[in-house]
Amino acid sequence: MKNIFYKITIFSLIIGAFASCEKELDQVPFDEFGTENAYVTAADFENAIRGVYSTLTSGGFYGGSDAGGMLDAPDVLADNVTFAQKGRGTRRTLHNWQYGPADAPLNGLYTSAYRLIYRANLVITNIQDFEGENKENVLAEAKALRALAHFDVVTFFGKIPTQSSDANGSLGVAYVTDIDPNQEPARETVGAVYDKIIQDLTDAAAGINVTNDPGRMNRDAVNTLLSRVYLYMGEWQKAVDAANLVSTPVAPRSDVVDVWTDSSRSGLLFYIPNELPILGISVGVTWSQGGLTNLIPEYVVSYDFYNSFAEDDIRKEAYTLQASNNADGLQFNAIKKLYGREGQSNGQVDIKILRAAEAYLNKAEAYFNLGNESAARTALDAVRTKRYTTPPSGETGSALRDAIRLERRFEFAFEYQRFFDLKRWGLPVERDGFGDLADGTGTPSDQQSLPAGSNKFQLPIAQSSLDQNPNLVQNPGY
Repeated sequence: MKNIFYKITIFSLIIGAFASCEKELDQVPFDEFGTENAYVTAADFENAIRGVYSTLTSGGFYGGSDAGGMLDAPDVLADNVTFAQKGRGTRRTLHNWQYGPADAPLNGLYTSAYRLIYRANLVITNIQDFEGENKENVLAEAKALRALAHFDVVTFFGKIPTQSSDANGSLGVAYVTDIDPNQEPARETVGAVYDKIIQDLTDAAAGINVTNDPGRMNRDAVNTLLSRVYLYMGEWQKAVDAANLVSTPVAPRSDVVDVWTDSSRSGLLFYIPNELPILGISVGVTWSQGGLTNLIPEYVVSYDFYNSFAEDDIRKEAYTLQASNNADGLQFNAIKKLYGREGQSNGQVDIKILRAAEAYLNKAEAYFNLGNESAARTALDAVRTKRYTTPPSGETGSALRDAIRLERRFEFAFEYQRFFDLKRWGLPVERDGFGDLADGTGTPSDQQSLPAGSNKFQLPIAQSSLDQNPNLVQNPGY
């Protein structure tokens, strides 16, 4: 990690030098840090916070990658998708839970997250003596992004507090808050990491703007993330309270398909515009390449899961599609999320990170765990009435709990959450055993079951990171 931080420092200083060169001609010697010249004006801090956001678009993070990242790993590790034989074999070891410190399939996410954290810390440190009008909002954004990055890392590499009775005292990650490029931080406990995430998000929610430009977090986004973190902690009332602060409505049924082709922004709280010439990255190649008649899928929708969507559930149209590879006569239940904008199949769509529907589903689950079934159904129905023409309703007891969990699976399919939900509920991964073709034939995924409590629910720290930082220790079982 020491080398990573050193590289981040140099890169950040280079960016800062470009940002300040127009306003100041004084040259800093090449062998000295010029940070004090990079953070002076409001424009400097605006440029700096945009640099923090840009880290989210790296391939191993939310930018899509053959090696796996936030865009695909939570589904690749779980039961929503089946490995496709037609594809390139990407992320196969991740899908089969055959990973260790040597290959460390999510090391790209790990290093990208800490790169973001370092950039956020530069902003937080240097803005303390700044008195510009944008200070409070930029500081809040930096803390929110620092919390998000730590949260993403700890959910993969540590336990989730509700996962087991020993989770809070188990190995979390290093929560980094300073800018020493030579630091060698040790891993903290899961409980300590979550407490610091909460503190950063609470501070951010108090200071961030109600609205910000596209590509930046706002107050509803921070409160939605805060509700998720509380949910993962088992802090049910606090999860409800944070979700209740979200004012953005759930996207109506008529907008759901358009949201995923970028024709609508309905219900979006935080997304990253993906337009040329700034980005224009083909994030959709994480799931498949090619058109509807020459598709080469990496993963397809698991057969049982595909057939579990009700016919009047608009998400089946929005999230999945029927495609083929005519050259081989193969038919697929393909993944439509990230596939492309209307009429396109290039995978160049905006990266959606937080949506209003989550606040309501977080609230539904939390209310159920508080024993308030009426409030849980009301929150659940706030989503279901926007997804079905004839929504299910009226469940009680364990049937209501199962309905909340199922709705969460439908709503966030192929969208960063399934593996974490199974993990925090203490459930195994149980795949359906069907093949990769549209009718359930073909070849199933190699591995079908990951028992609850397996050490594979915590990903291994890369050996390269352990070699660079002697204070890091590996997860048990690797």
